Amino acid sequence: QVQLVESGGGLVQAGGSLRLSCAASGRTFGLYALGWFRQAPGKERDFVAAINRSGSTTIYADSVKGRFTISRDNAKNTVYLQMNNLKPEDTAVYYCAASRGVAKFTSAYDYWGQGTQVTVSS
Repeated sequence: QVQLVESGGGLVQAGGSLRLSCAASGRTFGLYALGWFRQAPGKERDFVAAINRSGSTTIYADSVKGRFTISRDNAKNTVYLQMNNLKPEDTAVYYCAASRGVAKFTSAYDYWGQGTQVTVSS
């Protein structure tokens, strides 16, 4: 089992940057692909980015390509989401999740964090 705790959210102006972190408990962190999702009020939870177990493969939603970067440090049991050139439409609660394989669908993920709020002001 994996427990995930996100941090790093906050309020930032449009064009600014934030780095989210997701720390995982357990000795099986390296067995899981990790993903970031986000959910705005009244909307479904959407895929943002994912990374495979070794960190050699990453995938992104079209809306964040070129602005967001996902990475992981298996020695620290942590996955990161560097977010640059933030836009008001990036405002949402951001969740990290663990899956047996890289995927864009929420149903593929077995474990979820509690989320961290990101608010981008215009």
